[in-house]
Amino acid sequence: MGKVVVDISMSLDGFVAAAGRTPDEPLGTGGERLHEWAFGQDERSRALLEEAVGDLGAVITGRTTYDDSVRWWGADGPSGPARRPVFVLTHRQPEDVPEGGVYTFVTGGVEDALRQAQAVAGDRTVSVMGGANVIQQYLAAGLVDEISLHLVPVLLGDGLRLFEHLGRQVSLERIDVVDAPAALHTRHRIKA
Repeated sequence: MGKVVVDISMSLDGFVAAAGRTPDEPLGTGGERLHEWAFGQDERSRALLEEAVGDLGAVITGRTTYDDSVRWWGADGPSGPARRPVFVLTHRQPEDVPEGGVYTFVTGGVEDALRQAQAVAGDRTVSVMGGANVIQQYLAAGLVDEISLHLVPVLLGDGLRLFEHLGRQVSLERIDVVDAPAALHTRHRIKA
């Protein structure tokens, strides 16, 4: 069974989305800055992203992230042409789902979504990509092996924080740091 990794971009002041979120700006006013590293020309960031997608077996995300992103992801999901399976935590399946899409809608909670994702991922990584509430649930339940943060050099000042409401202290061990122009990419293992 592969590892479970939280993978998300975050501002230096701890926000994964800026204030002022709308359907047209799901990351809030100026929040798209958090993803610029993934679409830029920096070779270190691009290599890191390619390596992550290459090892990716499945993705877990929340319904809000799905609703906010499916118009850009389309049927292929966040991994694009790699078409990795995406398990969406939800209370009910949406009515309009892309035909031939990679999406499975899970109503049985975080552990059920993880079981399903690990079953298809095999020895590959299961990425918990958000939103913040979904990541908080996985961390609080002790179901995460690693945290991969892409720290973007911006202070958003307000918005949606990642590390609130965990309900417990989490000790980390640094695995890797990649210093790139558009982001500082860090990986930490969760210590038992």
